[in-house]
Amino acid sequence: MADPRFNLQSFTIRRKIFSLMATKFHLYDPNGKLVFYCEMKPNELKQDIHLYTDEDMKEELLTIQARNIINFSGTFDVIETKTGEKVGALKRKGAQSILRDEWGILDLNDVEIGQVTEDNMILALLRRFVTNLIPQRYDFFLKGTKVATFTQNFNPMAERIAVDFSATTGNLLDPRLGIAAGLLLAAIERRQR
Repeated sequence: MADPRFNLQSFTIRRKIFSLMATKFHLYDPNGKLVFYCEMKPNELKQDIHLYTDEDMKEELLTIQARNIINFSGTFDVIETKTGEKVGALKRKGAQSILRDEWGILDLNDVEIGQVTEDNMILALLRRFVTNLIPQRYDFFLKGTKVATFTQNFNPMAERIAVDFSATTGNLLDPRLGIAAGLLLAAIERRQR
Protein backbone atom coordinates (compact mmCIF):
# COMPACT_ATOMS: atom_id res chain seq x y z
CA MET A 1 0.00 0.00 0.00
CA ALA A 2 1.02 3.55 -0.58
CA ASP A 3 1.79 6.24 1.98
CA PRO A 4 0.28 5.37 5.41
CA ARG A 5 -1.47 8.75 5.60
CA PHE A 6 -3.99 7.36 3.12
CA ASN A 7 -5.20 5.00 5.87
CA LEU A 8 -6.71 7.75 8.03
CA GLN A 9 -10.45 7.40 8.74
CA SER A 10 -11.25 11.05 8.11
CA PHE A 11 -9.89 14.13 6.39
CA THR A 12 -10.90 17.72 5.85
CA ILE A 13 -10.38 19.12 2.36
CA ARG A 14 -10.05 22.89 2.45
CA ARG A 15 -10.10 25.13 -0.61
CA LYS A 16 -9.36 28.83 -0.36
CA ILE A 17 -12.02 30.83 -2.17
CA PHE A 18 -9.73 33.75 -3.05
CA SER A 19 -6.66 32.43 -4.83
CA LEU A 20 -5.55 34.23 -7.99
CA MET A 21 -2.91 31.99 -9.54
CA ALA A 22 -4.19 28.49 -8.83
CA THR A 23 -6.87 26.53 -7.02
CA LYS A 24 -5.27 25.20 -3.84
CA PHE A 25 -6.52 22.34 -1.70
CA HIS A 26 -5.17 21.45 1.73
CA LEU A 27 -6.07 18.08 3.27
CA TYR A 28 -5.92 17.85 7.05
CA ASP A 29 -6.08 14.92 9.45
CA PRO A 30 -8.59 14.91 12.37
CA ASN A 31 -6.07 16.85 14.52
CA GLY A 32 -5.76 19.66 11.98
CA LYS A 33 -2.31 18.60 10.71
CA LEU A 34 -1.64 19.07 6.98
CA VAL A 35 -1.25 15.61 5.40
CA PHE A 36 -1.66 16.36 1.66
CA TYR A 37 -1.60 19.35 -0.66
CA CYS A 38 -3.02 19.82 -4.14
CA GLU A 39 -2.79 22.69 -6.60
CA MET A 40 -4.58 23.12 -9.93
CA LYS A 41 -3.58 25.66 -12.55
CA PRO A 42 -6.42 27.90 -13.75
CA ASN A 43 -7.83 27.67 -17.28
CA GLU A 44 -6.08 24.49 -18.36
CA LEU A 45 -8.09 22.68 -21.02
CA LYS A 46 -7.24 19.25 -19.65
CA GLN A 47 -7.39 19.37 -15.86
CA ASP A 48 -4.99 16.93 -14.24
CA ILE A 49 -4.83 17.00 -10.45
CA HIS A 50 -1.61 16.28 -8.56
CA LEU A 51 -1.56 15.33 -4.87
CA TYR A 52 1.60 16.10 -2.89
CA THR A 53 2.82 15.46 0.65
CA ASP A 54 2.96 19.21 1.40
CA GLU A 55 3.04 22.72 -0.05
CA ASP A 56 6.63 22.50 -1.32
CA MET A 57 5.29 20.02 -3.95
CA LYS A 58 8.53 18.03 -4.03
CA GLU A 59 6.96 14.63 -3.38
CA GLU A 60 3.98 13.73 -5.56
CA LEU A 61 1.82 10.82 -4.41
CA LEU A 62 -1.14 10.66 -6.80
CA THR A 63 -2.05 11.94 -10.22
CA ILE A 64 -5.69 12.21 -11.22
CA GLN A 65 -5.56 12.37 -15.02
CA ALA A 66 -8.44 13.48 -17.21
CA ARG A 67 -8.76 11.24 -20.27
CA ASN A 68 -10.42 13.96 -22.35
CA ILE A 69 -10.44 17.71 -22.58
CA ILE A 70 -14.21 18.01 -22.16
CA ASN A 71 -15.36 16.60 -18.83
CA PHE A 72 -19.17 16.61 -19.11
CA SER A 73 -18.95 12.84 -18.80
CA GLY A 74 -15.23 12.82 -18.13
CA THR A 75 -13.24 9.87 -16.85
CA PHE A 76 -10.31 10.47 -14.53
CA ASP A 77 -7.63 7.82 -14.00
CA VAL A 78 -6.16 7.67 -10.50
CA ILE A 79 -2.46 6.78 -10.68
CA GLU A 80 0.07 6.28 -7.89
CA THR A 81 2.88 8.52 -9.07
CA LYS A 82 5.89 6.62 -7.70
CA THR A 83 4.96 3.25 -9.21
CA GLY A 84 2.86 4.37 -12.18
CA GLU A 85 0.22 1.90 -10.95
CA LYS A 86 -3.36 2.69 -11.93
CA VAL A 87 -5.50 2.51 -8.78
CA GLY A 88 -8.84 2.83 -10.58
CA ALA A 89 -10.87 5.58 -12.21
CA LEU A 90 -13.76 7.93 -11.56
CA LYS A 91 -16.32 8.72 -14.28
CA ARG A 92 -18.71 11.64 -14.10
CA LYS A 93 -22.15 10.59 -15.26
CA GLY A 94 -22.92 13.67 -17.32
CA ALA A 95 -26.60 13.16 -18.16
CA GLN A 96 -27.54 12.02 -14.64
CA SER A 97 -25.47 14.83 -13.12
CA ILE A 98 -27.55 17.57 -14.71
CA LEU A 99 -30.11 17.30 -11.92
CA ARG A 100 -28.12 15.43 -9.27
CA ASP A 101 -24.35 14.81 -9.26
CA GLU A 102 -23.36 11.21 -9.82
CA TRP A 103 -20.00 9.55 -10.43
CA GLY A 104 -19.10 5.95 -11.26
CA ILE A 105 -16.21 4.26 -9.46
CA LEU A 106 -14.26 2.04 -11.87
CA ASP A 107 -11.81 -0.75 -11.17
CA LEU A 108 -8.51 -1.29 -13.02
CA ASN A 109 -10.40 -2.67 -16.05
CA ASP A 110 -12.92 0.19 -16.14
CA VAL A 111 -15.73 -1.96 -14.76
CA GLU A 112 -18.07 0.05 -12.54
CA ILE A 113 -17.87 -1.19 -8.95
CA GLY A 114 -19.54 1.70 -7.16
CA GLN A 115 -21.02 5.18 -7.22
CA VAL A 116 -20.73 8.56 -5.57
CA THR A 117 -24.11 10.31 -5.49
CA GLU A 118 -25.35 13.67 -4.28
CA ASP A 119 -27.51 13.32 -1.19
CA ASN A 120 -31.01 14.31 -2.24
CA MET A 121 -32.74 15.20 -5.53
CA ILE A 122 -34.80 18.05 -4.02
CA LEU A 123 -31.76 19.65 -2.35
CA ALA A 124 -29.75 19.16 -5.55
CA LEU A 125 -32.41 21.02 -7.56
CA LEU A 126 -32.50 23.83 -4.99
CA ARG A 127 -28.70 24.13 -5.20
CA ARG A 128 -28.78 24.36 -8.98
CA PHE A 129 -31.75 26.65 -9.52
CA VAL A 130 -32.26 28.66 -6.30
CA THR A 131 -29.06 29.01 -4.25
CA ASN A 132 -25.69 27.31 -4.04
CA LEU A 133 -25.49 28.18 -0.33
CA ILE A 134 -27.05 24.83 0.62
CA PRO A 135 -24.14 22.54 1.62
CA GLN A 136 -23.70 19.40 -0.46
CA ARG A 137 -23.37 15.85 0.82
CA TYR A 138 -22.27 12.86 -1.22
CA ASP A 139 -22.49 9.18 -0.36
CA PHE A 140 -19.87 6.76 -1.67
CA PHE A 141 -21.09 3.19 -2.35
CA LEU A 142 -19.00 0.18 -3.38
CA LYS A 143 -20.74 -3.06 -4.32
CA GLY A 144 -23.94 -1.75 -2.71
CA THR A 145 -22.28 -0.88 0.61
CA LYS A 146 -21.89 2.69 1.82
CA VAL A 147 -18.19 3.19 2.50
CA ALA A 148 -17.76 6.97 2.81
CA THR A 149 -19.50 10.32 3.10
CA PHE A 150 -18.35 13.69 1.81
CA THR A 151 -20.02 16.68 3.52
CA GLN A 152 -19.50 20.29 2.49
CA ASN A 153 -19.43 22.91 5.25
CA PHE A 154 -20.35 26.38 4.09
CA ASN A 155 -17.83 29.11 4.89
CA PRO A 156 -17.62 32.31 2.78
CA MET A 157 -13.80 32.47 3.03
CA ALA A 158 -12.85 28.82 2.53
CA GLU A 159 -14.74 25.80 1.31
CA ARG A 160 -14.42 22.72 3.51
CA ILE A 161 -15.40 19.15 2.77
CA ALA A 162 -15.38 16.61 5.58
CA VAL A 163 -14.38 13.18 4.27
CA ASP A 164 -15.46 10.27 6.46
CA PHE A 165 -14.26 6.75 5.68
CA SER A 166 -15.38 5.27 9.03
CA ALA A 167 -18.17 3.24 7.34
CA THR A 168 -15.54 1.28 5.42
CA THR A 169 -15.32 -2.36 6.46
CA GLY A 170 -12.66 -4.79 5.34
CA ASN A 171 -10.68 -3.67 2.33
CA LEU A 172 -13.60 -2.59 0.14
CA LEU A 173 -12.34 0.95 -0.42
CA ASP A 174 -8.86 1.80 -1.64
CA PRO A 175 -8.36 5.07 0.26
CA ARG A 176 -6.48 6.56 -2.68
CA LEU A 177 -9.70 6.33 -4.73
CA GLY A 178 -11.61 7.90 -1.85
CA ILE A 179 -9.24 10.87 -1.63
CA ALA A 180 -9.31 11.27 -5.42
CA ALA A 181 -13.13 11.30 -5.36
CA GLY A 182 -13.13 13.98 -2.66
CA LEU A 183 -10.75 16.16 -4.66
CA LEU A 184 -12.78 15.78 -7.84
CA LEU A 185 -15.97 16.71 -6.03
CA ALA A 186 -14.26 19.79 -4.59
CA ALA A 187 -12.65 20.78 -7.89
CA ILE A 188 -15.09 19.79 -10.64
CA GLU A 189 -18.60 19.90 -9.20
CA ARG A 190 -18.29 23.25 -7.43
CA ARG A 191 -16.79 24.85 -10.55
CA GLN A 192 -19.81 23.81 -12.61
CA ARG A 193 -22.34 25.74 -10.50
